[in-house]
Amino acid sequence: MVQKLSNISEVQVERAKFKPILPEVLKGAAACVNPVKGKPTQSVADQSNVKKFFKSTYGLPIITFKKGSNLSVKKKKPIKVAVVLSGGQAPGGHNVIAGLFDGLKKANKKNTLIGYLGGPSGILENKYKEINEKVLNEYRNTGGFDYIQSGRTKIETHEQFCSTKDNLAICHVDALVVVGGDDSNTNAAMIAEYLKQENIDKCVIGIPKTIDGDLKNQYVEISFGFDTATKIYSELVGNICSDANSSRKYWHFVRLMGRSASHIALEVGFKTQPNIVLIGEEILAKKMTLTKVIENIVEVVVKRSKIGKNFGIILIPEGVIEFIPEMKELISAINDVLAENADTVIQLSSTEDKRDFVCGKLPKKLSDLMAGLPSGIASQLILDRDPHGNVAVSLIETEKLLIEMIRKRLAELKKEEKYKGKFSTITHFFGYEGRCGIPSNFDANYTYALGYNAAILILNGFTGYMSYVRNLVKPPKLWECGGIPLTMMMNIEKRYGKEKPVIQKALIDLNGKPFKEFLKKRDEWAINENYIFPGPIQYFGPANITEMITRTLEYEHSKRR
Repeated sequence: MVQKLSNISEVQVERAKFKPILPEVLKGAAACVNPVKGKPTQSVADQSNVKKFFKSTYGLPIITFKKGSNLSVKKKKPIKVAVVLSGGQAPGGHNVIAGLFDGLKKANKKNTLIGYLGGPSGILENKYKEINEKVLNEYRNTGGFDYIQSGRTKIETHEQFCSTKDNLAICHVDALVVVGGDDSNTNAAMIAEYLKQENIDKCVIGIPKTIDGDLKNQYVEISFGFDTATKIYSELVGNICSDANSSRKYWHFVRLMGRSASHIALEVGFKTQPNIVLIGEEILAKKMTLTKVIENIVEVVVKRSKIGKNFGIILIPEGVIEFIPEMKELISAINDVLAENADTVIQLSSTEDKRDFVCGKLPKKLSDLMAGLPSGIASQLILDRDPHGNVAVSLIETEKLLIEMIRKRLAELKKEEKYKGKFSTITHFFGYEGRCGIPSNFDANYTYALGYNAAILILNGFTGYMSYVRNLVKPPKLWECGGIPLTMMMNIEKRYGKEKPVIQKALIDLNGKPFKEFLKKRDEWAINENYIFPGPIQYFGPANITEMITRTLEYEHSKRR
């Protein structure tokens, strides 16, 4: 990696020495790994509708790898595999490529790996580079996706599928590995289905990547990058906790990544023990109104103020606004109005005109709710769209909305002489700070195993599968490996006003052990300063620090009630 030698850091030099631990089942020659097929599967929801979209790849069995002779792999001719990084970055992406590369070369030195550049657009534009071992070695155990970059292009249209098919053929690619989140892996499933229907013998394998932690099930216990990102965020929040406890004069509102689930906020909460952690899934389940959410926060602010504590820390998942039922209904209605009137809205010149037009199309109760929001938030609901045409909830500065409404309520309580404290605030948003961090030991091992495991799936001719590595609370050598059908994780969602198959997002289970552990502690956190200052990710030192797993995994696998 010549371009990096001039500015390589001391940490990168040391991290290059780290050797990921491979699960025992994957060690040795690929011909010594035997795939065991389970029973046919079905999608997690909407089975009949999902099946309509995947006539050729629906119902595949779960694959479990065991030690054993596999002559079909031993006799396999050299193959060419392509890898693409899709969507947002997550720590460990380079180790996925390294594991995939090593797995292919271990099976046959003549196997080759190419990387499509800039995400899925690289497939459509046929832009790629061959993965070179000497260059790759400089990227092992590093953060970011900069070796081949990433992108958010969606391969959805018939023309795009045709281009994908043609470009894979032009490059003589035998298999495609898609590293991404739920949407990217949905894309992988659609490509696998299209190629199968076209009678083209090429494999498509997905890798579970998202720091949000919402791509998980009993086989995919955690998506890669979550461990590292939450440790980085926890260091930052811990520093803020220390500052708040020192100055004792500010309420810090910290918005964290988590577009569709609150896993990051919960995990960072466990690691730092702030005064308040909002959990979107709980708000939705209890059907809390925006007013109720504000009242709950105000209650803690007032209680702390009465004992002289006009400071604190609150963690807010970036997508929490969409969990508030009335806001969820409003956002859904706005999505529909904009989808149905796209041509009209785009011709309106001012934000006010667009807002008035949308409000005029909404039912009265939603129009009134929209009118009652701060103008900046109302404008964001209309102007900022994600790649699916829906409201870009991650861009909404929810912390500022909450502060404005809390301040208004506290002013009312002051007039009633029920509150005499001060409410000074500081806002933070931690997102990109964690997405490209140098991977933790856990993520370095995990991503390497995911990539190596994907190579074994390809060598056995499987397509439409996601690489899984589980049993993650145990040492890496004891991790279990295999593949699960991508269709097994599907449900039907509305995108651009139309129903489409999408991998179902894994939300926090309110009956699960992690949330129950949180419930035991949050009342005490609210009033007392039980702040924890976890410090930076540790690579060297006592094993109980360097090999620490997430609290979420620990609670999920704990036998303690």
